[in-house]
Amino acid sequence: MSHRKFPAAGWAALACALAILLGGIAALAGAEQEGRVLRNASTKITPDWRLLEPARYENISLFPVVARAAGSTDDFVTLDAALASGDAIVTERGTEMIRRSRDGRPSSPPTYNPSTMPLPRPVPQGASVNELVLVYRGKKPLVLLAGEVVTGGKQDRVISKDRIVPPGADPIPLDVFCVERGRWSAGAQFTASKFMAHPSVRERAAVDQEQGKVWDAVRSGTTSSTVAASEPVAAPRMSRDAVAGTIQNEARSESYAKIYGSTRVGRSLETFVAEAQRRWARAAGAAKEPVIGVVVAYNGEVAWADVFASASLFEAYWPKLLRSYATEALARPTTKEIASLDDALDFLRPAAGREVVESEPGVYRWRQVTEGRYAEIALEALAPRQVVLHWVKIQRTS
Repeated sequence: MSHRKFPAAGWAALACALAILLGGIAALAGAEQEGRVLRNASTKITPDWRLLEPARYENISLFPVVARAAGSTDDFVTLDAALASGDAIVTERGTEMIRRSRDGRPSSPPTYNPSTMPLPRPVPQGASVNELVLVYRGKKPLVLLAGEVVTGGKQDRVISKDRIVPPGADPIPLDVFCVERGRWSAGAQFTASKFMAHPSVRERAAVDQEQGKVWDAVRSGTTSSTVAASEPVAAPRMSRDAVAGTIQNEARSESYAKIYGSTRVGRSLETFVAEAQRRWARAAGAAKEPVIGVVVAYNGEVAWADVFASASLFEAYWPKLLRSYATEALARPTTKEIASLDDALDFLRPAAGREVVESEPGVYRWRQVTEGRYAEIALEALAPRQVVLHWVKIQRTS
């Protein structure tokens, strides 16, 4: 058997290729020291996000998501801001006549005065657990996020789906789920609660779309049944018994706001939130780029991500988002497992599975992709410009 001698030119080419490869590895190592980079050019979410080292406290890890360039969402308004200004009114379906003042702003006075108001406009009759009516007369598109809680009316409700309401829209039906099982009485109008339902409830409302599962998640604190590889080192600080005791003594109607704002649950929650925020401020403060979102892990499991189009929009939601993540953390045990930066980076990669798209032409597009245990939802504004305002990814507990 003869052997051919490898030519000198071939050795030189191989050495050159090896040098290039080693140089590339060195460059990647340098980039790793600066932070992990996620390139997601296959979707319209963003071409380039970066993750920072997390803020950790007890069983929660909060990974800041930063963007290469600062976006602007000043031409949009949140539900909390619109309700506070009076530009938005949320009311029970069929229980009130929606009236307009001379400047076009909605109001609900006890009597109708024809000298100061146009004729009242009726909404469809018949109050419904899973549908409210929204009247909006603001000058900017209104952003609604699944998981936002509104209180009042006949029952507290949680918004079930992200959407955008354009300026000048007619009264629209608003899909919701009840988060107050034991009451169906009193007023018709709602106020912002400053609550975002915690992940287990948000998942049941936004993905499962089942009222019974929403109620179960409100009562249980968490629907996660993940068992870590190591033995728990600390039991949940907010057990199902604690929630049940709160319902028995302070929130007999099973109101979400009353349960998670109660003295029994709320005291532990406020302490947890304060410390988590202190550590988050230190982690996010290290960012040179705008912080636009967060990836959330409990123990070693990456469970959730909320990412926005701008730092200002993220900051508007951050206080109630943090409170929601903390509520979930208190209901889960603390183990020795922790999620790594690579775990969080892998979680952000786009899902590829069954896709559902809904849209209102010229206003917004809503897209949901489900792949195994993962669900990914994007809310894209189409006017006054095209931009993905909110992107959420969930590792489902069901």
